[in-house]
Amino acid sequence: MRTHKESVLEAVEYLKPRIGCPPSVGIMTGTGLGESLGAIDVKTFIDYADIPHFPRSTVQSHHGRLVSGTLAGKEVIALQGRFHLYEGYSPQAVTFPVRVMQMMGVHTLILTNAAGGLNLAFHPGDIMIIEDHMNLTGENPLAGPNEDEWGPRFPDMTAVYDKHLSGLARNAARSSGWEIRSGVYAGLKGPSLETSAETRFLRQIGADAVGFSTVQEAIAGVHAGMKILGLSTITNINDPDHPTVDTEAGIIAVAQKAAARLAALIQSVVKDLVLT
Repeated sequence: MRTHKESVLEAVEYLKPRIGCPPSVGIMTGTGLGESLGAIDVKTFIDYADIPHFPRSTVQSHHGRLVSGTLAGKEVIALQGRFHLYEGYSPQAVTFPVRVMQMMGVHTLILTNAAGGLNLAFHPGDIMIIEDHMNLTGENPLAGPNEDEWGPRFPDMTAVYDKHLSGLARNAARSSGWEIRSGVYAGLKGPSLETSAETRFLRQIGADAVGFSTVQEAIAGVHAGMKILGLSTITNINDPDHPTVDTEAGIIAVAQKAAARLAALIQSVVKDLVLT
């Protein structure tokens, strides 16, 4: 039976000749944010279905394809669509693309998502720099035997999100005259949205935004030794005292409206990035 590592290596061997130059930056987009990759000078589109052992995205607005090309003069690989625990995928499957990026030489990982705002100072359409996260999914991609070549058995998680990358994002927003938020992201398993009681609990324990992605990929990225930037597009505000009914269509619409601004932010960060 094929091991997880063997499956990753087969995917890498398929991609290498089709991508060409090794990528230095990896980007993963979330719900409604596929168009945030519009600034990439695309060399290749590859459908997930064509990549050996790659999961399939089942979520509306996730295009389900890998993009390779250049952004601000740097080689990048980007995913239009990610995978979630609530789709029935294991943590290892959710983080399969991170392992593929790792084996292809990616050292900087930019994770974007659509998130519900818990901080009542936020507004729909805001972009939040993730300063830290809470993994409340009950899952971890590092459970089970450790692949020593990929990273340490017990990776330190006290500085998941790179402060320098976060600083570049803040500078980019300031230069463009945008207000940018920062805060803590709570990752849940989903797919049911939060009850009012759960929203109160999340706010009390210090979360500023909540969603169903990102934490698994961030854990794998830390294990891989990557520098990580996390960006959440706030699509709605969860106020437990004044609850509203949120729909997938509404969340996607807000995310898509913010995608151009997110694209400009990512492009600026990558432009100012000094690769070592």
